[in-house]
Amino acid sequence: MWKYYLTTLLCCLVGQAVFAQANLLQSGPMVGYSEMKEVLLWVQTKSSAKVKFAYWEKGNAAQKKFTEEVNTKADEAFTARLIANQVEPGKRYEYELYINNQKITRSYPLEFQTQVLWQYRTDPPNFKFTTGSCLYINDTPYDRPGKPYGSNYEILTRMYEQKPDFMLWLGDNIYLREVDWGTKTGIFYRNTHTRSIPELQALLGSVHHYAIWDDHDYGPNDSDKSYPHKDLTLEAFKLFWGNPNYGVANPQGKGITGTFVWGDVQFFLLDDRYFRTANNNFAGNRCILCEEQVEWLINALASSQASFKIIAVGSQFLSLSKTKENFINFPEERQKILDAIVKNKISGVIFLTGDRHFTELSKTNTNPPIYDLTVSPLTSGTFNPEKEQNELRVPNTLVTEHNFALIEVTGKRKERVMSIKIFNKDGKELWKQEIQEKDLQYPRN
Repeated sequence: MWKYYLTTLLCCLVGQAVFAQANLLQSGPMVGYSEMKEVLLWVQTKSSAKVKFAYWEKGNAAQKKFTEEVNTKADEAFTARLIANQVEPGKRYEYELYINNQKITRSYPLEFQTQVLWQYRTDPPNFKFTTGSCLYINDTPYDRPGKPYGSNYEILTRMYEQKPDFMLWLGDNIYLREVDWGTKTGIFYRNTHTRSIPELQALLGSVHHYAIWDDHDYGPNDSDKSYPHKDLTLEAFKLFWGNPNYGVANPQGKGITGTFVWGDVQFFLLDDRYFRTANNNFAGNRCILCEEQVEWLINALASSQASFKIIAVGSQFLSLSKTKENFINFPEERQKILDAIVKNKISGVIFLTGDRHFTELSKTNTNPPIYDLTVSPLTSGTFNPEKEQNELRVPNTLVTEHNFALIEVTGKRKERVMSIKIFNKDGKELWKQEIQEKDLQYPRN
């Protein structure tokens, strides 16, 4: 009898300990960048705790490996970024989270993948990713009075159901409020509040994530280089996201500029805020990306061997609509980039942009053409640009409801095809376009 009571008591104590550690989980875990020999894993706790991950090749749980263990800290928003570095290319792994040495169980799969070593061996791998911008999560005490600005959070579940390899966030991934953008406390709070919503967690757990920012995750609306707390929001961006690099265009490593490759496609992640001239400043040189970043982009494009070269930036690049945040209002910089693409015969260029609270596909009338896919919004307010003049818009691609894009790259080497599908909050396909690699190539000499 005493053994029975002792066993029961022990089980209760263990159960309470596991529950206590699970209760320390604030958000995540999240899968960050993927390379052939390592993957970044992220998590956030509610207070200081020891965290680590176990992982194993799918179907082989007997061969568990562990990341290092770290203590989460208040001055890093209790976030941890750990590296799974005992991996091999082209494999799928399962993983689990430990907080204070207790395994934390989630109700959805926790998985990641390493990139395929395809070069000189096979055709590049087929893959697909979701993308979108403008994720507004309501927070009643700090929101403006009236109708809530955010809605239809279930769109995040619809994205997860597409089973993408990764998600590329196109800015306004959070919306800093007036109470947030003046302090590190407020900035950490807003990032934590958005990252913690239940609808997001499954997407974080098994889909790799990359991100750029725009004005609302950088600072106030339409903010520029004069925003005094930009290094605080830069710090927060690095703490809450898992890109493989940041600040690659700046000698001091400032800004979020970076790049990554998935399969045979290279992504260029641009910073349209940290160095930007104020929209209403017409004295002197006006720029969005500014000289160092433009030169880095041109050089990086020229050296890239990718089939498609995807440039992700918050502000619309191609649109001819002269709304104040678009590149068309900074014509010298915009034209310099376009001229460099032509002069260097850079093939396969596609911009991915956000910001505008509607979706459209723009295409230049050049040979070969350049595309700009604007995808917005996920959950924030929508906008109908009926009075705007964008003669480059591809017919029947305007969407003025909550939506996201699913982009799939398939086909043999040198014959790749990019399929773009736009879905609404219910997972209904709204339109589809295909872009052939061969149609974006400059003629060979």
